[in-house]
Amino acid sequence: MITFGVLGAGRIGKVHGLTIAKSDKAKIAYVADADAKAAAALAASVGAKVSTVEAIIAAKDVDAILICTPTDTHADLIEAAAKAGKNILCEKPVSLSAERTLACLKVVEKAKVPLMIGFNRRHDPNFASLEKRLRAGEAGNIELVTIISRDPSPPPVSYIERSGGLFRDMMIHDFDMARFLVGEEFVTVHAFGSALVDPAIGKAGDVDTASVHMITASGKIAVITNSRRATYGYDQRMEVHGSKGMLRANNVHETTVEFASAQGFSGAVVQNFFLERYSAAYAREVDAFLEAIDKGTEPSANGHDGLMAQKLADAATQSAKTGQPVKVT
Repeated sequence: MITFGVLGAGRIGKVHGLTIAKSDKAKIAYVADADAKAAAALAASVGAKVSTVEAIIAAKDVDAILICTPTDTHADLIEAAAKAGKNILCEKPVSLSAERTLACLKVVEKAKVPLMIGFNRRHDPNFASLEKRLRAGEAGNIELVTIISRDPSPPPVSYIERSGGLFRDMMIHDFDMARFLVGEEFVTVHAFGSALVDPAIGKAGDVDTASVHMITASGKIAVITNSRRATYGYDQRMEVHGSKGMLRANNVHETTVEFASAQGFSGAVVQNFFLERYSAAYAREVDAFLEAIDKGTEPSANGHDGLMAQKLADAATQSAKTGQPVKVT
């Protein structure tokens, strides 16, 4: 039985916390949050106690630390947990800086503890099946990857101002998926971005509509498009074209029921929120973390994956500002 300490009792902390509480392989002993009411509510729902961040990391009866705090605290908390010898599952990203991420990973490497980054889409049943079939060679040699990610509506500008920008906050999931699917590192990034959804996002220095083209040293290409608005729901699609054919993962709808009439076919709308769309992915992510601890294997995604996704996000941010392709170091 793996005993967790949960740092952060917000939306994603609740999702992970309730998942762990349902597991027969893990339990939660302590919860900490800057909001005392949020900490108390999550602790009560999972049968845990409220404590402080420092006490949880130092606790001898805690095997693993789950980090669901604001992004700017992640690297410091990862380092503290690593030095305490804990297994670590941290929400993405490690940091909004590749340099800070690299420094953090050196601490983790020295401590020789497992670190898993919360790129939950790797664990989505549909995307994971697509990747497995790619590795089996079903599509042949990979030539072109296309990833589409569109939110139903933009977040508040107050969130945008602290997010690090669309490429580091939203598209970083897609950068990780592109690496996960292609199986090679991208060497050049060319990004474009506009503020077409909400002028306030542009005034805050960010974009809400973006396209990125990337290429590997062997010539494999990935195209990623993001939008902060999709009037028809949470749009999450991807396809991989190869020498033998194409594999594609479509949106998940609320039901599979269709109606047919003289006017044609109509179906249910797509799921409208990331928590319902990726509920299975979050559960499988925790299972994968527990399995990595049990078997002593490297978790997916690990710290290096977090670093490389951050480098792509940094390159895209720079490219969008300059209008020029950027080499990834």
